[in-house]
Amino acid sequence: MNTQITKNRIKNDKILNNLASFFDNDIWLVGGAVRDILLDKEILDRDLIVTDCDAKELSLKIADFLGGTFVPLDEENKIYRIVLEDKKNYLDITNPTENSLEKDIYRRDLRVNAIAVNIKTGEIFDPTEGLKDFENKVLNGIREENFTDDPLRLLRIFRFHSTLGFEISDDLTDIAKKHAVLINKPAKERIEYELMKLFGGKYSDSALLKMDECNILELIFPFVKELKQVPPNAHHHLDLFHHSIETVRQIELLYSQSQPEVKEHLDKVDFGGFSRLAHLKLSAFMHDIGKFSTWFIEEDTGRHRFYKHDDVGSKMAPEILKKLMFSNKQIKYVQKMIKNHMYATMVVCSPELSDKIMMRYVRKMEDDAIDAIMIGKADRLSALGPEITEDMVNENLTMLDKLLKFYLDSLETLKPLPKLLDGNEIMEILNIKPSPQLGKILNELHEAQLNGDITTKEEAIDFITKLNQR
Repeated sequence: MNTQITKNRIKNDKILNNLASFFDNDIWLVGGAVRDILLDKEILDRDLIVTDCDAKELSLKIADFLGGTFVPLDEENKIYRIVLEDKKNYLDITNPTENSLEKDIYRRDLRVNAIAVNIKTGEIFDPTEGLKDFENKVLNGIREENFTDDPLRLLRIFRFHSTLGFEISDDLTDIAKKHAVLINKPAKERIEYELMKLFGGKYSDSALLKMDECNILELIFPFVKELKQVPPNAHHHLDLFHHSIETVRQIELLYSQSQPEVKEHLDKVDFGGFSRLAHLKLSAFMHDIGKFSTWFIEEDTGRHRFYKHDDVGSKMAPEILKKLMFSNKQIKYVQKMIKNHMYATMVVCSPELSDKIMMRYVRKMEDDAIDAIMIGKADRLSALGPEITEDMVNENLTMLDKLLKFYLDSLETLKPLPKLLDGNEIMEILNIKPSPQLGKILNELHEAQLNGDITTKEEAIDFITKLNQR
C-alpha cells in the first residue's frame, strides 16, 4: 500500500485527522486500527504510540482537545485511554517499549498486527513485513517467545484466522502445537473475549478445526473428547465432533443467505458484548454435548439413541461456561438454544400444523424464536446419514421457513402474554401456601396460556380451581 492511500484513509478519519492537524507530536497508529484501515473497515478503537513526549502528558491534552474522558489504564507501563463523548470511540495512548518503536513492534503477536503508520506524514513502518502477509493472506508470528510471554496470543492466532480468513503458516502452526499446554494460563475473562471474537468470525468452523489440529480445543472445551467418541449413524453422516463443527458452518451459511430482518436480529448485541450470531454459533458447537452421556445402541435394531440429550446438554452447559467466565445472560441463552435445538423441527412436524401450534412456539421462544429456527435448520443440514433423503431435508427446511415467516408476520401485532394471576392471588384463591404445588400450578397456567386455551382472568381462575381439585 502506498503512502498516499494510507494518508487519505487517515485524513478521512475525523479523529485521526484532527490529531494530525492540531498536534505536532510524532504519533503512530499501530495494531488493530491499521489492520482495519487496510481492510477498509470502520475503526472505533485507535492504538497510538507517541515517541517524542510523555504519553500521559499528551493524553491529557488530547482528552481536553476532543472533550473525552481520560482513563489511566496502566501507570507503570504508561498506557492511557481517552473515551470520547459518544462512548463508542476511544484512543489508547502509550510510549513505545524501551523508547523504541521498533522494539515495541517486535513484541507483538502477528505480523499483520505489527504495522505502524505516522498519522501526520502517512509513513509506514513495517519491519516484520506485515503488508506482505496481507497481500498473501497468511498469518505469521513475529517471535516464538512472544507467545510464551502471553499465551493468550495462541488463541488470537485462531481468532484472526476466523475473522480474516487468512491461512495460518506452518511455522505458526508448529508454535501453537508446541505451546498448546499454556492455553489455560491467561485470565478466563480474556479467553472468553477471544472465543467470542472467534465465534463472531465468518470462518469460525475452520478456526475450531485448526484449534483441534493444534491440540488446543480440548484443553478449553474438554467435552470435545466425548464428542469424538460418537460415530456416524443412520441419521448422521459425520461423527458427533464433525457434526458439531458442521452445524457452526451451516449457521454462518444460513446467516449469509438470510433476509434482512433475520440478519438484523442476529446482528444485535443483546448480551455479553457480542452479537447473537456469535452466541448462536457457540450454541451450535455445544448443541449435542448431552449425547455422549445419553448414548446407547438398541440391541434389536442397532439404532443409536440419545434420549433427552437436549435436556441433559442444557444442564451441562452452565458448569462449562462458568469456568470460562461467561455471564449469566450468555449462559441462559446457550442453555435455551441447546434445550430447544430440536423444538422448531418438532413443531413443524406436527400432523396438522396450525396457526395455534405455531403461535405457541412464538410465545414460548419469544425473542429467541429466530435463533431456534436457525439452529434447527443448521442441525438438519448437518445430519445427512443414509436414512435421510433429499426430499426429507427439503420438506423440513420448507416447513421451518413457514414457521419463520409466521413469526416475522406476527411481530407487528404480537403483544406480550398477559399475567392473568400472580402467585399471591393463586394462594389466596386456593387457600394454599408457598410450595412446589404453587410452582406447578403457575407452570400449568402458563402452558395453558401458551396454547391459547386461556385468555381471561375468569378462565384462569376456573382453570386453577379445577386443577387444584384433581
